[in-house]
Amino acid sequence: MAIAYLGLGSNEGDRQQYLHDALSLLTQRGVVVLKVSTFIETKPVGGPPQGLYLNGAAKIRTAHPPQKLLEIIKSIEYDLGRRPTVRNGPRPIDIDILLYEGVVLETPLLTIPHPRMNERDFVLIPLREIKPDEPQ
Repeated sequence: MAIAYLGLGSNEGDRQQYLHDALSLLTQRGVVVLKVSTFIETKPVGGPPQGLYLNGAAKIRTAHPPQKLLEIIKSIEYDLGRRPTVRNGPRPIDIDILLYEGVVLETPLLTIPHPRMNERDFVLIPLREIKPDEPQ
């Protein structure tokens, strides 16, 4: 079992409900949610004009390798109504793998650690809340 950290965000519809639903679906699909940060409201970064985001982070334990975890995440996003649109556009749910137990990985579909997480306070603030003693 590996420990990983996920970033979560939503800026469409009932944002808080989407975040809670995503966490619930992770659990239903065999991912153990160990800790969840406070959700914070943030301005969108890039993309077209859009509403404010609600962002947070989750510490999880999983038996799934990173690529399988990504498949699970993408299926949850789809089940909650996310569809491909413009880059950095509004979305009901966004889930990113930020860190995965010491793994460094770069493929066309997945990069771990998340390549832009250290540039984004909306990722770092929630992540530091649930992972305060370790450098990001």
